[in-house]
Amino acid sequence: MANLLYQQIEMLSREKHIEPEVVVSAIEDAMVVAARKFYKTEEDLRGKFNAETGQVDVYSVHIVVEEVTDPKKEMTVAEAKKKNPTAEVGTEILTPKPTDVLGRIAAQTAKQVILQKVREAERDTIFNEYNGRVGELVTVIVKRAEGPDLIVDMGRTEARLPKREQSKLETYNIGERLRVVIKAVDRAAKGPQVIVSRADASLVQRLFEMEVPEIYDGTVQIRYAAREAGERTKVAVMSRDKDVDPVGACVGMKGMRVQSIIRELRGEKIDIIPYSEEMVAFAQKALSPAKVTRVQIIDPETKKLEVIVEDSQLSLAIGKKGQNVRLASKLIGWDIDIKSEEEKRQEIEEQMSALTAPATPLTSLAGVGAKTIEKMEAAGINSVEKLASMTPEQLMEIPGIGEKMVDRIYQSVNQFYESPSEAAATSENAASAETAEAAETAAEGGEEAAAAEAGSAETAEGAQAPEEASAGAEAVAGEEMAPAEDAQAEVPAEKNGSEAARAEEAKPE
Repeated sequence: MANLLYQQIEMLSREKHIEPEVVVSAIEDAMVVAARKFYKTEEDLRGKFNAETGQVDVYSVHIVVEEVTDPKKEMTVAEAKKKNPTAEVGTEILTPKPTDVLGRIAAQTAKQVILQKVREAERDTIFNEYNGRVGELVTVIVKRAEGPDLIVDMGRTEARLPKREQSKLETYNIGERLRVVIKAVDRAAKGPQVIVSRADASLVQRLFEMEVPEIYDGTVQIRYAAREAGERTKVAVMSRDKDVDPVGACVGMKGMRVQSIIRELRGEKIDIIPYSEEMVAFAQKALSPAKVTRVQIIDPETKKLEVIVEDSQLSLAIGKKGQNVRLASKLIGWDIDIKSEEEKRQEIEEQMSALTAPATPLTSLAGVGAKTIEKMEAAGINSVEKLASMTPEQLMEIPGIGEKMVDRIYQSVNQFYESPSEAAATSENAASAETAEAAETAAEGGEEAAAAEAGSAETAEGAQAPEEASAGAEAVAGEEMAPAEDAQAEVPAEKNGSEAARAEEAKPE
């Protein structure tokens, strides 16, 4: 019986890849838990497995002390010497507890404890083994599907292939063999701890290491790789030997090496480009197959590049749904802004025109008074163009300009751009604008300012009234003189007519 039990322990250890001592410790702990539950005691209990007899004994442990404070855990020297004559202070006295009285419930409890301890030991073993193998290429067999995820068999354990780590264009069948890379190992996962991937860029690197001997021995190095699984991958390679072409070594004779990798990835396109320490040259190569005209570094701190291509190469450089430029940006680690030569030319022309075009003064706006213009000029707004580029919130931050004045200013700006010929302010519009501005200033500033502005407006109206009266008098006098002249002109005409009649009658018949 003893040999049979220990044989079972060894078989379980080999199956779970754990040490036999771990299983023995689990059995001892299980017996302690079962005995504590049966005896309902708070004593310190200890289990001990006897490999010869196959018996698991349970003991209660007492510490020998001079003065007992906890009788359940401590024992006096006199009591200890009754069980062990050599006992002294600090000695542990083991008292056996009967285990043959443990019933079915205690046995079930012991079973659960053993299973739990063995499972924890197995998870620790798996974590310690695979945690150092992250990024390694392994071959797995698709075992089953759990929702969108796949459970694959790695031989010793199971692994999970999540949906996010699957290639978009691939479908998997039960029993199919796959090459995957170990992405991570999760100790706290409820199911399989190992996470594998078919979508990670490291899968392409491991496949190149397996297919290209120069990469395996370190002559050619893969510096960077950017991938969108199922569609395209960009790989930057460099050679440590000047006589070895890194791109040619990866492509192989008639493309044999790279074609085997493409077949493994189910037709995914692979761009192999030479790595360069110079960022401008590296960016030009990264955007292949598009031909780049020039590359300019915009901001080295934020890592921004501006790339100019020919008009016919713009769509090729951007790629389908921006895929080419997105992968190139991931590969070099810089933000890339692609423009065609026509777009760049128009941008330069706009900048030049903005620099050379004369600024339109604010006085060209109809309906905006001089005081409002002074306030805007004091705030640094000196042209209509700058005024048009400002938001209402920015205008309202200027002291003395309210919401109504902002609306009036925008109406004037819109009128200026819609009909520039009618935008010239007349004297009447200026006067009305001054009056309106005075009224708004009075409303915002107080009653005193309103009274002063109203007085100036009345003075202006009083000065204008005599002029209108004199103009009306002159008009009336002109109308009265016109009939008199007409009458004087008609009198000689009648006189001449009567004289002509008399002369006609005086002629002899």
